[in-house]
Amino acid sequence: MAGFSIHPLKGVASFVSIDFFHPENRNACSGRLASREWREAIRNLFDPKSRQAADIGCGGGIYTRALADLGAHVTGVDPSPVMLEAAREKSTGYETIRWRLGKAEQTGLMDQSFDIVLLRAVIHHLTDLSGCFRELFRILKPGGMILVQDRTPDDVTLPPSGEHLRGMFFEIFPRLKVQECARRHPSDRVKSAMINAGFLPPSQRKLWETRTVHPTPAALEKDLLRRTGRSILHKLSNEELKQLAFAIRRRLQSEGRTGPIPDRDRWTLWWAKKEAS
Repeated sequence: MAGFSIHPLKGVASFVSIDFFHPENRNACSGRLASREWREAIRNLFDPKSRQAADIGCGGGIYTRALADLGAHVTGVDPSPVMLEAAREKSTGYETIRWRLGKAEQTGLMDQSFDIVLLRAVIHHLTDLSGCFRELFRILKPGGMILVQDRTPDDVTLPPSGEHLRGMFFEIFPRLKVQECARRHPSDRVKSAMINAGFLPPSQRKLWETRTVHPTPAALEKDLLRRTGRSILHKLSNEELKQLAFAIRRRLQSEGRTGPIPDRDRWTLWWAKKEAS
């Protein structure tokens, strides 16, 4: 994650409305664990054990810690001092993690120093994909791999279902779909930018990732009202957010769904290697 509202930086999309630099939002992206589905996907792509990994746009360090749990030595990079402070606090006891202030387009990291670079939920905050990918190509060792995870417009516009709760946001407030699609990059654009930066032709796959499992509709309603980890909900006023949370709870109750309620999102993964020398 990496978002900027009152701290504009070159190349960052201007419509992001959550301020990751404000102390009130320091725990917005740090309080959960990486999902089982995500960990399995990572293990199927590469073995992180004893590898040097960089988590770019690490936010509160959820996926930095997950990579460390899988055996990697990880550098978490984020432009927000507030997010890095929260990440450090949540990562007590992790001796294989270090933190660094930096941007995706200007990490400040050494040339050819990483085996793996993760860019999760970052590119929808960026307009300059090519500049970002050139920087990450620079810090990767020959033969190293970049892994990008984000949603495409196709992922965003999936209809709501029993587990795809995000689809209900767009049914209730259609303008959110327009705003969400506007900040999402089509897959072809992502792959072209990776190739133009020097990477070998990328592969891609879809990943359904469980954010959390809510015990009851009321628990889901409370989570929505906190806007936890959902920057799109910052586009709603407090009154609109109450309407949304109430409508979703009522819909689930009318369908006889008393819990538990899985909350899952579909993502696209792209990965590519830097040619070995």
